[in-house]
Amino acid sequence: MSEPYPPPAAAPSNDRTTLWGVLGIVIGLICCPILGIVFGVLSIRDAKRVGKSQVLGWVAIGLSVLSLVGNSIFWIARD
Repeated sequence: MSEPYPPPAAAPSNDRTTLWGVLGIVIGLICCPILGIVFGVLSIRDAKRVGKSQVLGWVAIGLSVLSLVGNSIFWIARD
């Protein structure tokens, strides 16, 4: 009798939770807070779908909102 084949390797996960979260933080702080918020929401959505932690998405949203408020205050106070 031949031995059974080993089970196939698990297919790579198609979750981009970390990618969206890191992009949200970097883009939100450097240039475009609105885009950082969008990436944070995408990170949270993917985290819920695959059962991962949503912390990175919330951090991206929080830092992007702070950046947006800070930039707004800077531009208003500049005049």
